[in-house]
Amino acid sequence: MFLAIPLRAEWIGDARPMMGTEVSVYLWSDDPGAGRRVLDEVFSEAERIDRLMSTYRDESEISKINREAAAKPVAAGDELFSLIRRSLDISVLTRGAFDITYDSVGRHYDFRARRRPDREVVETERNFIDFRFVELDQATGTVAFEKDGVRINLGGIAKGYVVERGVDLLRRRGVEHAIVTAGGDSRLLGDRRGRPWMVGIRDPREDGEVAISLPLADEAISTSGDYERYFDEDGVRYHHIIRPSTGEPAGGMRSATVIGPDAVITDALSTSVFVMGVHRGLTLIGTLPDYESVVIDAGGRVYFSDGLTLPEPPPADPGGESTRMSPKGDGFSL
Repeated sequence: MFLAIPLRAEWIGDARPMMGTEVSVYLWSDDPGAGRRVLDEVFSEAERIDRLMSTYRDESEISKINREAAAKPVAAGDELFSLIRRSLDISVLTRGAFDITYDSVGRHYDFRARRRPDREVVETERNFIDFRFVELDQATGTVAFEKDGVRINLGGIAKGYVVERGVDLLRRRGVEHAIVTAGGDSRLLGDRRGRPWMVGIRDPREDGEVAISLPLADEAISTSGDYERYFDEDGVRYHHIIRPSTGEPAGGMRSATVIGPDAVITDALSTSVFVMGVHRGLTLIGTLPDYESVVIDAGGRVYFSDGLTLPEPPPADPGGESTRMSPKGDGFSL
C-alpha cells in the first residue's frame, strides 16, 4: 500500500538581471517543483520580449524598424505592431507627453559614463520627436517613418508589458497569488493569501527608504522617477525621462506613480504624469476612472489623486507636506 505524501506548499521567488534592470517573480505554489518551472517560464517570456523590443540589440525587430522604416514600410509582426499602436494611442491621450520617438535625443545619453548631448545636438534631434511621424498600416501590419532620423523606443511601456504578460502566463498555469516586477513596474495577481500586498513607493532622495506604502490586490503599479538612470552636473539632474517638446529631461518632479488594472497603461501613464507635472498629470488621471496616482514634486511635496484611499495619513517629506488634488483640476485641498 502506498501513501500519498502531500507536497509542501510555499512561496517561491527569484530575481534576474535583464532589460537593463532586474526582473523578479514571487508566487505561491502548492507544488514547489511546478512553481519553479512556471517561474522559469516567466523569465523566458521576459527574455523573448527583450529580444524583440530592445534597441540595444541590433538583431531585434525594433532595431530593424529604426534602421529601415524611413526608407520603406517595415513589417512589425502582430505583437510589436499592437504595442506600438497602443503607444501612439497613449500619445494622443496625453497630448504628446508620452512619445516613443524621444529616442532621437535619448540615444545620446550614457548615464554610466555621465555623458549627455550638447545643446546643438538636442536642438537638431528634437526635430525628429513627434509621434505623428510614425505611420501604421493596419492592413499590412507595417511601420513607416515620415522622416529620416526618427527612432522609436518602447522603454516607457515595455517593462509594463513584460509584467502584464508574466501575470497572464501565471494565471493560465493556475497560479492565484503572485507579484511580477520589472524595474519600477509591478503587476499583482490576487492578494497575498488573504492579505493585501503592501507595495512601497520609493523615497526619491533616500536610497532604500520607502516614502509611502499602499495595500493593493490584483492591480498594477508603476513608478517613474528621476533617480532611476541619472547623473548630477553643476546642480542639475540629467535623467532618462525626456520631455518630448524640448528634448531635455523633464523637470519639476521627483517621481510619479500610477495604479490601475493594466501594467502596460500604468507604465506609460507614470511617464506621462512625470512629464506633465502635478496639476496637468493628476487632472489627466482624474479623467480615467480605473486609475489613481501619487506624485512627489521637486520640492518633496506628495500629492494624491482624489480616488486614492490610504490606510493611514501619508508621511510628509521634511519641509514639505502631503496634499490631495481634485481630479477636476480646480485647485488643492489640504
